[in-house]
Amino acid sequence: MRLHRLDITAFGPFGGSQSVDFDDLSAAGLFLLHGPTGAGKTSVLDAVCYALYGSVPGARHSGQGVTLRSDHASATARTEVTLELTVAGRRLEITRQPPWERPKKRGTGTTLEKAQTWLREHDAGTGTWRDRSRSHQEIGEEITQLLGMSREQFCQVVLLPQGDFARFLRADAEARGKLLGRLFDTQRFADVEKRLADRRRATEAQVREGDAALLADAHRMQQAAGGAMDLPALKPGEPGLADAVLTAAALARAGAREQLTIARCGLSAAESAQAAADRTLADVRELDRLQRRFAQARERAALLEQRSDAYHQAQARMERARKAETVAPALELRDTADTEHRTATVVETRARGQLPATFADAGAAGLAAAARRAAEELGGLESARRAEHRLTELTGERARLDRQERADEDVLQEADAWLADWDATRAALQAAVESAQQAATRAEQLAVQRDPARARLAAARQRDLLTREAREAREHAVTAASDAVQARAAWLDVKEQRLNGIAAELAGRLADGDPCAVCGATEHPAPARKDAGHVDRDTEERALAAYQSADERRTETDRALGQVQRALAAAEGEAGDTPTEQLARDAAALEERYTHARSAAALLHPSTERLRHAEQERDRRFSARQQAAVDAASRVAARDALDRERTTLERELTHARGAADSVATRARQLERQVVLLTDAADAARAATDTAQRLKDADARLADAAFRAGFDTPRAAADALLDDTAHRELQRRLDAWQSEEATVRAVLAETDTAEAARRPAADLTGAEHTAAAASARVRDAASTRDAADSRCAELDRLSARSATGVRRLAPLREEYDRVARLATLAAGTSAENERRMRLESYVLAARLEQVAAAATVRLQRMSSGRYTLVHSDDRSGRGRSGLGLHVVDAWTGRERDTSTLSGGETFFASLALALGLADVVTDEAGGVRLDTLFIDEGFGSLDDQTLDEVLDVLDSLRERDRSVGIVSHVADLRRRIHAQLEVVKSRSGSTLRQRGVG
Repeated sequence: MRLHRLDITAFGPFGGSQSVDFDDLSAAGLFLLHGPTGAGKTSVLDAVCYALYGSVPGARHSGQGVTLRSDHASATARTEVTLELTVAGRRLEITRQPPWERPKKRGTGTTLEKAQTWLREHDAGTGTWRDRSRSHQEIGEEITQLLGMSREQFCQVVLLPQGDFARFLRADAEARGKLLGRLFDTQRFADVEKRLADRRRATEAQVREGDAALLADAHRMQQAAGGAMDLPALKPGEPGLADAVLTAAALARAGAREQLTIARCGLSAAESAQAAADRTLADVRELDRLQRRFAQARERAALLEQRSDAYHQAQARMERARKAETVAPALELRDTADTEHRTATVVETRARGQLPATFADAGAAGLAAAARRAAEELGGLESARRAEHRLTELTGERARLDRQERADEDVLQEADAWLADWDATRAALQAAVESAQQAATRAEQLAVQRDPARARLAAARQRDLLTREAREAREHAVTAASDAVQARAAWLDVKEQRLNGIAAELAGRLADGDPCAVCGATEHPAPARKDAGHVDRDTEERALAAYQSADERRTETDRALGQVQRALAAAEGEAGDTPTEQLARDAAALEERYTHARSAAALLHPSTERLRHAEQERDRRFSARQQAAVDAASRVAARDALDRERTTLERELTHARGAADSVATRARQLERQVVLLTDAADAARAATDTAQRLKDADARLADAAFRAGFDTPRAAADALLDDTAHRELQRRLDAWQSEEATVRAVLAETDTAEAARRPAADLTGAEHTAAAASARVRDAASTRDAADSRCAELDRLSARSATGVRRLAPLREEYDRVARLATLAAGTSAENERRMRLESYVLAARLEQVAAAATVRLQRMSSGRYTLVHSDDRSGRGRSGLGLHVVDAWTGRERDTSTLSGGETFFASLALALGLADVVTDEAGGVRLDTLFIDEGFGSLDDQTLDEVLDVLDSLRERDRSVGIVSHVADLRRRIHAQLEVVKSRSGSTLRQRGVG
């Protein structure tokens, strides 16, 4: 992966648009990203990460445009990041815009713009860019797949955060495991541990559930055995539970079978005794029944003798009723005819009562003729009805014309009054529109003047502030220059004093027999002696360090003064010589005029709308006035036609109504008269017919009664019986005859007569004896059933327990196997000597690779002194696997990385970061990482170590890599020529490239 270009707008501290050309920066292999604290060095790396993954690294990760957007950006500028890079042989361009609150285009307030993402790919053949996708999800998945790394891996491998690796060196095994787990994606091994632990808990729960079921069955068997069964004092999951339950069950079943044998013997004896008692009871009951049967028959025979007279009377009554039944049809026919005649007479009387007195003596034929005459007169009124209905419609139409005439008169008056004021109204509305248009033109002209005036006022205020800062910076520069001159003079004095006494310093190293470093003599007869003011090397070095420090302060103050002077010149060039107060008054006056013009211009749309509505109203009222005049003319002819038709209809109706109020009233009178006459004619004919049928029925009834032997029809009617009385009389006759036959049959039975001659039967004593025998059988049967049920229940529960034991056997074996694997993978098993978890075991192998890759660079940085090694020693909670030690070649001893000094910790963590980058790159499928960034940490190194570290970083070019160092250390600016500087100001940060191109 190689970065080519980065464009950022309104992102982080960058209020405007900035661009970074990584191709130029990477040409030297090593480039520096520097700037003051808080300027935005890390924000450049955040922009790279946001473009690739849509979020920023580490604790700054939020993914919300609210935190990414620059506070220095203008209200209309949208936050945007564009990154051009080459990965997997493809040149891509990614553009991301987070969501933001933009001002509304109409009205006031803001509206939320959604996030947008574009992905384009460069076509080398045509030299053009082709759109690939605008989907957040598709772009994220494609970039992650091409890089082969997640956001966390990218931030650790490409954006090397030294603080994280320093903590990694000093961290415990658990903290190292979390970082390595995120980088090497060992979650699947942690998932295996969790899966084994879950499987162990699941199988353990199944085993405990099975054991609980066994114990529950054992308690049921104890209840079935009547408490005679001893249960094992074991809990679910304990070994030996199954065997103990099966043994106790077998003993309980043996005891239950013995009790069942005893109960069966007792039941057999009780049943034999009961059979004998039952036979005796049956004999006594039969004797008692026969004796009671004979006594009851004698009593019933006496009762029949007493009721014989009533029986003979009933027989005579039944014979007379049979004769009367031959007369019943004639009786029914006469009753029906009489009923019909009386009903017809009543109807005729009622119908004649509703007719006028002139029809009181009229016959049926006369009434029918009168009804036909009334119906003919009713038919002639149909034409009069239509005329009367039309007259009603004419009255409504005449009233409607009158209402329309009044409404049109109101419309004409209102339209004339409104149109009379139209010219004045239109002139006023047109004047308001023209005034608002002029105000809008003034507002546009003033809006053009506002931004320059504001910018000039801001530059003037910046000019005043920078003037004070320049004065203070000049004073600091003069003081720093004076201090540097004095420090240099002091250092030169000390150096001269040391040179003057150098002979004494060299003489202090002489020893008899050793050659002199100057003349080579082995004898030293008169070595020089140190005087009281002798200056040694340490004193000179302290003086030199003081001079260098003073010179750095002078350089820093000169640089600060130059920056302030350049900024002051820019501010003066924009603001000019006009005082700030005058510019402020001019800007305020311009703003006030602009505000007034905007307020007046805001009335343009309402005024235009009012004018448009007024013109529409004028057209509507003019059209309404014309239409009202046309309608008035057409109504005159319509009113005359209605009046003529009304006169004709009224003459026709006067003749048709006669004495009635209306034609409808006359029609209703005739309709009622037709109905009444028709009903009266029908009733008269019905009365005549029913009278003749009644006379015929009387003759037929008298003949039928004489033939049946009755003197009169009334006597035949009295002899008739209804169905209920006939059935009751017949039932009494049949009951007497049946009772008589039954009594004779019982008295004639031989066994019944013989039983009557024997002594009375003792039924109560036999029943008591049989009941006692039956109770003994029930008790014995209950005892036998209880024993049988106990045996069956014990057999069932024992069989179920045996089945449960067989079913639990493989499950218990699986639990033992899974529990052994789970504890082994979790590092809690005694078989795991180092108590190393499975994930830690995999990470330990990765840590060995990282330590080996890091050692190659660490030895160069430390001049061969230090080597990083992986350790399996146990740490917290007795676990092992992720230890990291450093081997010191000077002492030959291995010690913990937490004992390294600050500078040693930096280059050790840098070597670890670079080694981790190589291993993760290989793990990610060999994706080339041609651009790396190292964030801070160089300030803790001395000059020699810094040179060695830079040599190691410079050697990364052997793999065609470019390394960007993020630091504010001043010495790096002299050592690294290719630079990207972040310049901080009140209006936001900017980017500047140096030493490239």
